[in-house]
Amino acid sequence: MTTHHNQRLAQAIHQAAAKLVFLLAWVLSIIACGGGRAPSSTAVQLVELYDKGQVTGTIASAHTPPPATIWRFDGAVPEPPPTKAAATRGWESGPGIKGLVIRDGRLMGSTTKDVSILHFERTPSADDLDTLHSIEVKLRASAGTNLQIDFGSGEKVDLVEAARGFLDFAANTTTTPLLAGSEIRTYKLVNTFTVTSADIRHIFLRPTDAVGATFEIESIRLVFRHEYLEGIASGSGWQGLSEIYHETIVTRSPEQVRFAVPLPSHPWLDLSIGTVEDHPITFRVAVTDDHGALGQETVLLEQTLTRAHRWERTPIDLTAFADRRVTLSFSLVSAEHGSIGFWGAPVIRNNVDDNAAAAKSSAVPRGVIVIWADTLRRDHLHTYGYARDTSPELDRMAREGVLFQNNVSQATWTKVATPSLLTSLYPATHGVSDFADRIPAAATTLAEVFRSNGRATLSMSSILFTGKFTNLHQGFEELHESGSLPDKQSSKTAREYVDRLLPWLTQHRSVPYFVFLHVSDPHDPFKPYPPYDTMWADQSKAREHERQETDVRNFIDEPLLKAFGMPTRADLSKAGFDPEAYVGFNRDWYDGSIRGMDAEIGRLLERLRSPEFVGQTLVAFVSDHGEEFLEHGRTFHGQSVYGELANTPLILWGPGLLPQGRTVAETVETIDVMPTILSLCGLAAPKETQGRSLRPLFTSTGRPAIGEAAAAATEGWVERPAFTQKAQTPGGGGAPPPNETESFAVTLGGWKLIHHTQRRSADPEFELFDAAKDPLNTADLAGAHREIVERLKLLLEAWRKEAVASRIAADEQATKDISPEDLERLRSLGYVQ
Repeated sequence: MTTHHNQRLAQAIHQAAAKLVFLLAWVLSIIACGGGRAPSSTAVQLVELYDKGQVTGTIASAHTPPPATIWRFDGAVPEPPPTKAAATRGWESGPGIKGLVIRDGRLMGSTTKDVSILHFERTPSADDLDTLHSIEVKLRASAGTNLQIDFGSGEKVDLVEAARGFLDFAANTTTTPLLAGSEIRTYKLVNTFTVTSADIRHIFLRPTDAVGATFEIESIRLVFRHEYLEGIASGSGWQGLSEIYHETIVTRSPEQVRFAVPLPSHPWLDLSIGTVEDHPITFRVAVTDDHGALGQETVLLEQTLTRAHRWERTPIDLTAFADRRVTLSFSLVSAEHGSIGFWGAPVIRNNVDDNAAAAKSSAVPRGVIVIWADTLRRDHLHTYGYARDTSPELDRMAREGVLFQNNVSQATWTKVATPSLLTSLYPATHGVSDFADRIPAAATTLAEVFRSNGRATLSMSSILFTGKFTNLHQGFEELHESGSLPDKQSSKTAREYVDRLLPWLTQHRSVPYFVFLHVSDPHDPFKPYPPYDTMWADQSKAREHERQETDVRNFIDEPLLKAFGMPTRADLSKAGFDPEAYVGFNRDWYDGSIRGMDAEIGRLLERLRSPEFVGQTLVAFVSDHGEEFLEHGRTFHGQSVYGELANTPLILWGPGLLPQGRTVAETVETIDVMPTILSLCGLAAPKETQGRSLRPLFTSTGRPAIGEAAAAATEGWVERPAFTQKAQTPGGGGAPPPNETESFAVTLGGWKLIHHTQRRSADPEFELFDAAKDPLNTADLAGAHREIVERLKLLLEAWRKEAVASRIAADEQATKDISPEDLERLRSLGYVQ
């Protein structure tokens, strides 16, 4: 590198150091989302206005739950009584279980096979037709990634055959991720198929999927539907039907809840209704004009539901009562008193002026959509110079918008990267690093900012990590979890979610809205659906490749990688397979999956180019991380901070809102997306955000040409470092291995330094790369540029200290001074546990 380049680097470090002062104060969004906030002028969220004093007609529930079906191992009498194996309360060892014993109030043992199961035989009542809702298991396992349970109804049982059933993807086993470690944890497995109490004669529990693991079980509980219904309380909360969740008001017939509210000039009620009951329930919405005749009531909705576990959208026109103060009443009618009804995300919205001239005169987007593409490498998009035509729709999107050539993700797996996008915080600050971590309620999400400003908010999550499991439902009125998708074995989600999103957009086209659309098509399993499965992959070789995918698992030691079928180069060599040919076929399917995703994004953009949306919608397309195909000896993601994982695409699109065809060469970060979007919407970013708006890079005039040294001096923009981290994850129960390593990367002035703070003995502590010429970080130049290593090392250390010092308050600290009412509301919404 030239002296000029090094001087520029030193100058950039100096400028960056001046900017590296992170504010330690944070806004406690708990109160902003609580009942004390005045409703927005453009939307009235009735969930926030709910108060028990508004409810009349409350009666006791008609449901009488049966006695709890629970097995404890601390001396309590099991229910039902065991038929055998009295020393272990009726639970017996199946294949692969040894040393089963009760000690210190826990059922203990160890596993010796891939599939190791426990068995219990109960005596069900033939006339008990209550259906199973969920299973709660309190246990600890030393290793493994999944906990599973299955049931049998036959008089006799073959335990070997029952064990094989856990390997059959078509079987009706219920599974939940397992967090291995030293703590007893509570796992809730929600049943996804119908099974009655009378059908549950045999229970098969697979406590872990790891060989040689120890386990301790504190209790096992079957929660039947009547017990579940009794546990749902009237009031506001976060309720789901078939894994689609809403901010919800829950009532029981014949309760009636009333809301006295002023209506805006173009009002309508945004509402979905649903129930968990099998018998008919009629939902009734009425309005009383407070300025009209006393007691004069108009019925707006009377709709009977006969199918449970499904939301019905029921928007209600309120224009006849515009600019008046009215009382809305919600009530249920059912033959069975105490029946439950869900009023999903009831919000009074105001249609904005549809006049085209007025709409185009506003530079503030009415709609904002963030497309979060999972596992998408930047260098596999034709948009970024890839030889294959993987992204024609994204190519057009870039031509019509702003393309960022060098975006850096702050983490290289979804669990950690998504909170950084939605809070504009580095991982060390938002605190999510391992499988079970959740963002604190005190962190302010992009959705919360938009919701508090009256926008309708919708999230579509393709995997566990981007929804309520990570507390990322904060601020969303509606969330589609991955469990709502029709094909649980497929990663191809863009088509299904775009199908759902298009009608939602039509319904909300005249109100401000924010959508988080998470699509996982590039994620494994890589095989795309037709015609993309043969676009680059040789169909004649598919069967052999699938055989190798199965066989190579026998050579993978890491349990998580074995489960995903993600071999290292060494694993493939041990199996006798050609590593390059193996990953080459996966790349062919990977590219086909990208092309399939691109087509679905094209459908969405096509809709947004229509007259009712054009000039009104801002779209950000960005990915969470890439995927490794043996560039550093591994497959999968999350294991490092190298370029194939950390370099991600970023495109901003908004015809009439943004310049067209602009390309930005400066290095930016994913945490910059949130403040950029808020700036374009005329909203201030929360004080604690660590990203910054990218507007100066594409809205200023007279910018130097791409690649010129003066580009960093663009008006309003100062070059600063970009950071990525891979944390230690000692839990080892779902985070990508190697769990014991820790790495931090900084990119600045054309250089990228990686500091492996925790590493395996053969790995170097520092690696330095020419980021522009070597984006995949294959040629280490640390030995030739020790002075650059030292400078960037100091910068990296300073950043780490500041990021940790800015750590968002944990829930127990942040909530200690709030009222019991506000704390209970946060718990009902799932924001704190």
